[in-house]
Amino acid sequence: MKFEDLLSEINGFGRFQKMVLCINFFGRFSLGCHFLLGNFIAVIPSHHCSISSLDADEIFENLTQEERLTVSIPVQDDGTPASCHMFSYPQFHLLSNSSSPSEVALVQCQNGWEYDNSMFISTLATQWDLVCDKRALSRLTTTIFFIGVMFGAAAFGSLSAMFGRKPMLLVSYMLGMGFGLCSTFSSSFVMFAVLRFFTGFTITGSVIISTILNVEWVSIEHRKLVGVIDSLSWTFAFMSFPLIAYFIREWRWLTVAISLPTVTAIITWWWVPESARWLIANGRVDKAHYYLHKCAVMNRKQEVTVSIKPENLAKIIVTDRGNRKYSYLDLVRTPKMRRLTLLTGITWFAVATVAYGISFNISSFGLNMYLTQFVYGAIEIPAKMSNYYLLDKFGRRVTQAGSLLFVGISLMINIFIPKDRSVVRTVIAVLGKGCSATSFGTVILYSSELYPTVVRQNGMGYTSFVARLGVSVAPLILLSDDVWSYFSQVILSSLGLSAAFVAYLLPETRGKCLPETIEDVEGIRNDDLLLQDKNMDEKEGKTRGRCLPETIEDVEGTRKNLIKDHDKQEDEEKMTTNEPNEDH
Repeated sequence: MKFEDLLSEINGFGRFQKMVLCINFFGRFSLGCHFLLGNFIAVIPSHHCSISSLDADEIFENLTQEERLTVSIPVQDDGTPASCHMFSYPQFHLLSNSSSPSEVALVQCQNGWEYDNSMFISTLATQWDLVCDKRALSRLTTTIFFIGVMFGAAAFGSLSAMFGRKPMLLVSYMLGMGFGLCSTFSSSFVMFAVLRFFTGFTITGSVIISTILNVEWVSIEHRKLVGVIDSLSWTFAFMSFPLIAYFIREWRWLTVAISLPTVTAIITWWWVPESARWLIANGRVDKAHYYLHKCAVMNRKQEVTVSIKPENLAKIIVTDRGNRKYSYLDLVRTPKMRRLTLLTGITWFAVATVAYGISFNISSFGLNMYLTQFVYGAIEIPAKMSNYYLLDKFGRRVTQAGSLLFVGISLMINIFIPKDRSVVRTVIAVLGKGCSATSFGTVILYSSELYPTVVRQNGMGYTSFVARLGVSVAPLILLSDDVWSYFSQVILSSLGLSAAFVAYLLPETRGKCLPETIEDVEGIRNDDLLLQDKNMDEKEGKTRGRCLPETIEDVEGTRKNLIKDHDKQEDEEKMTTNEPNEDH
């Protein structure tokens, strides 16, 4: 019996699975908000050199604020005061003559800056004067956070494969919230940057672990629905965050507001089950039986588990459990696994870079950034809901490649639309954001179906690592607009179009069981097992789906003949034992 068969018997999408899905749905809220936090706390508001020292000398005693700026700060081409320079001495003649002579000496700001606080009470820029020569540091905090996410994805992918999904999920929740709250007490920019790195490093475990738990507990026919609901948790956070940021415009309190909801996730963690697949693959059949029985009782199928004993679970999945430890190296040991690892890595990098390149660019269209961010989140609802139809109608591969293709096309169109057409450019960007949401929702489910059980957590850790590399690069790509205003759009469009071709090279997984071993991926499973499956298919009159892989051998299809010989030897011993004793 395969695990999918047992899961179907106890209801692969009953009350138990819905409980797990709901707990993990709300557990992701803080993570999604932290991903967008840099959009608001790293904003650089309008500013100009401080002229308070001149007021102290009573030079401006009889001048209005506007007149003080006129004689102290040069005017830019758009009519606003310069951000980084001031006159070396007051130019009182400008009060009667608006033209400024070109020979007037300019100096950098001598006494700090004055900021426009009409939209933000405080940001990182106003806190530590991250303007002018330090302007890039404000955007760099986002990159630092995602570098932490990148390394955290790799670390938690490996740790959860070693110690289990559930315990590492709690570690991610607690440390992520702890570092997030500690960052609000930062006394310097360096301290804040370090704490943001560790916030990203620890909090990312919650998303890759919860995704795996959701997929490994549901039956084949419900995986696409779970994938859609799973991705909608991000949409929930993306829509809620701009509303929170609208009412909380001080960066410290905003960080607190999005970190504290993790308390709810920590409380509900007690009801999260461990993955029965992982427990069986690691020889912990008693614990797996406990959770399967719990699932059956909640789904009102307890009669099924009466006939299933813990020792019988060990025969469900044939793996090298107990003798074989898998690592990230197993993702590249065999030919098809190497190809799978390369293609999924490229796809994830492009999907993440393009999606967050669009999300981080909310202030370049000339519209209200809170409204733009909310619309970016709202467009994901129909985009991700359409995934349920698209994944069933066209399959994973076509949906993945097609959505990336449309993202690239929409970004390319925006290159040719003038900057003054802000509404049109925003509409095109929103459509592109919707396509990128479809792409992101697909790639998470798609990847979890491609990797076998024994290295699935490692595979998801690797893809998440590559994705966060792309996200950390996205803010730097946007800085390229300083060279040419459309440079970032060209880069993001090229990534989307290229990745569409790469994604089309991946194998289809629609209607197939999750691979259990590397042999399943490689397609070199035991001939007797293949013949048995074929006979079963002919008897049932239909094509049976493939199960989730449990080991790398299932993916590679190179399941060892030792298993076959071992089973044969056991059968011979049983026959010998059952033969009548001639001495009697």
